[in-house]
Amino acid sequence: MVTSAKKNEGILGIIGGSGLYRMDGLKNIEEKTVATPFGEPSDNLVFGEINGKKLVFLPRHGKGHRILPSEINYAANIYALKSVGVQKIISVSAVGSLKKKIKPGDMVIVDQFFDFTKNRKSTFFGNGIVAHVSMAEPVCPYLRKTVIRACKTLGIAFHDGGSYLCIEGPQFSTKAESFFYKNNGMDVIGMTNATEAKFAKEAELCYATIAMATDYDCWHEEEENVTADMIIKILLENAEKAKNIIRKSLEKIDFSAEICRPSCGCAYSLQKAVVTAKKDVPKSTLDKLSIFNLYE
Repeated sequence: MVTSAKKNEGILGIIGGSGLYRMDGLKNIEEKTVATPFGEPSDNLVFGEINGKKLVFLPRHGKGHRILPSEINYAANIYALKSVGVQKIISVSAVGSLKKKIKPGDMVIVDQFFDFTKNRKSTFFGNGIVAHVSMAEPVCPYLRKTVIRACKTLGIAFHDGGSYLCIEGPQFSTKAESFFYKNNGMDVIGMTNATEAKFAKEAELCYATIAMATDYDCWHEEEENVTADMIIKILLENAEKAKNIIRKSLEKIDFSAEICRPSCGCAYSLQKAVVTAKKDVPKSTLDKLSIFNLYE
């Protein structure tokens, strides 16, 4: 029998994107450099507590926003978080809206991704080992519901569900591209989270996205074409909303092991995914992936 005290033991990982470079109100702050076999993460990990609950913050683009979406070492970021005990990740990301009902400043708690990237690696596997992880449900349903409840409690405008189209960037869309994405049922557009979600799923971590709409991309001809200045203005206005959602979510998140199997299964996503026999995998590759449950 798991006691209520033990049920909520765990570490929440926060990946901050454009506009969210730090978490305010942390206590017992400690900053650590974490090495990984996949290279360096975007920045040091910042450990802290809010009301006794542990979290780790990582700025996706590095301090000072100096890393392009395609330059982010997604493998190192997710590996680093898992290696320090993170079990669940809430990711905050700036997006463009592809639907009139999703207004700049709204939060979209997405449930699907469409990966339209071209030039980036999106798996831990290779180099002698093959695994095919299911991405049918790329977002943890339990964590997503927790974030939605936080939005409702706080009275923050949000949309329950939506498809996040992930493009390579760093350029924004042409009008032709924007209309194409809109007309094919996408809801928001960004440059990072589909890749991030794939690595999180392979690492058996629960993952959810708070997508912060900053503009109408360029399909909405009654609106000005998007510029970086416009995005930053809205991001700064809404960063505090995202922080409040995270704080409220952290109060309610259950980290107990049994929550995963019936509710989401994220912690077991590698089961039956690896197709290469252990004896055929190079030792160097097994060593790199030693923190994963590959053959259990």
